[in-house]
Amino acid sequence: MPKNKTHSGIKKRVRVTGRGKLRTERANMQHKFEHKSSRHKRRLSGTSEVASPDVPRIKKMLGI
Repeated sequence: MPKNKTHSGIKKRVRVTGRGKLRTERANMQHKFEHKSSRHKRRLSGTSEVASPDVPRIKKMLGI
C-alpha cells in the first residue's frame, strides 16, 4: 500500500503544538493595512487555534 502524502497547502499554514493542537495565523493579515485601524491589526496579530469542526479534516490532510 502506498504512503499517504501530506497536503502541501495545509503544511504551510498550520502548525501542530506539543500537545497536538493546531495553530494557524488569523485571516485578514496579508495586505491592505493602511485601511485597517491599529486596534484591528493588533487584535489579528499572533496565532489562533483551529476551530474544532475543522480539526479532523485538517489532521487527515496532515497525516496525523
